[in-house]
Amino acid sequence: MSANSAFHIAVLAGDGIGPEVMAPALEVLRRIEARSGLKFRFTDAPAGASHYRETGKSMPDSTIRLCEEADAILLGACGLPSVRYPDNTEIAPQIELRFHFDLYAGVRPARLIPGVSSPIVGADARGIDLVVIRESTEGLFASMGKGVVTDSEARETLVITRKTSERLFEFSFRLAERRKARGRGHGGLTCVDKANVFKAFAFFREMFDEAARRHPAVKADRVYVDACAAMLVKRPWDFDVMVTENMFGDILSDLTAGLIGGMGMAPSADIGDRHAVFQPCHGTAPDIMGQGKANPTAMILSAAMMLDWLADRHGVESAADAAERIERAVDKVYADGIKPIEFGGRNGTDDVARAVLAAL
Repeated sequence: MSANSAFHIAVLAGDGIGPEVMAPALEVLRRIEARSGLKFRFTDAPAGASHYRETGKSMPDSTIRLCEEADAILLGACGLPSVRYPDNTEIAPQIELRFHFDLYAGVRPARLIPGVSSPIVGADARGIDLVVIRESTEGLFASMGKGVVTDSEARETLVITRKTSERLFEFSFRLAERRKARGRGHGGLTCVDKANVFKAFAFFREMFDEAARRHPAVKADRVYVDACAAMLVKRPWDFDVMVTENMFGDILSDLTAGLIGGMGMAPSADIGDRHAVFQPCHGTAPDIMGQGKANPTAMILSAAMMLDWLADRHGVESAADAAERIERAVDKVYADGIKPIEFGGRNGTDDVARAVLAAL
């Protein structure tokens, strides 16, 4: 991208409520465009269970080519319970994109927004602002589609490599440093593993320790995943950035989303050395599809994450400023009392979208 050109964004709205939450996020980005020097070019492309049902492919080759050429990828939500591959696994272009583009860092922020209640006593007063970084291309997920099942047993294989782990830890330490420089968090990074039982996780921790020595300004901690789960539901405000294997990260990121109000509040990104996908943590929720009930907050915050990543990758500080503007607008909306249907309130997709646009 040149200084005077537009960021090219591939838009994969997906299935279920995916298109419903994508539309407000794009409106927010267009509002940002109208009031800043940033420019965007959006290109829609098919992906997901509906496309698979019609064509037998989760994504056409043209979608892959678009994603290769784009500056970033926005993804709504993909998959439908009733549409599956012959082996009974779900249609999941989001996972396929991780492997295709080597998106090894799954970034799952969990920030408790003012006005949103948490099940953790005292969370509102102390605040929760942490990030789970989930390795997204190997671990137990390296076995996806490769498991062996017989009449008497089933086997899946966990894989941890030095190449991916070293890049993951460098990314994680750098994120902890950036957050501290911005006044977010205390500059700490926690390695979450099961190094006391499995050789693979001992290997994982050894590489974390090597990276820690290269980043002495970051407070490096290590904790076993079972202890971490207990700590998260007692004192989540003690954590800053956490880094872990794929399956552990899949589970813990859902737990941390629950601490901040639910999946409708949880944005995410899958980031590699060159490409990145930004999407809400929630699924396609076909039970509320087409009813205007979906909470678009996670999708809007995922778009803000995209801007922050573009700012870092291209050195465009105005994009980082725009990301902060979106976060502040969302904060204001919830502090002023909006309550999505997800929380038992009366505010649907359009209400939340209009309020965020007005706050901008």
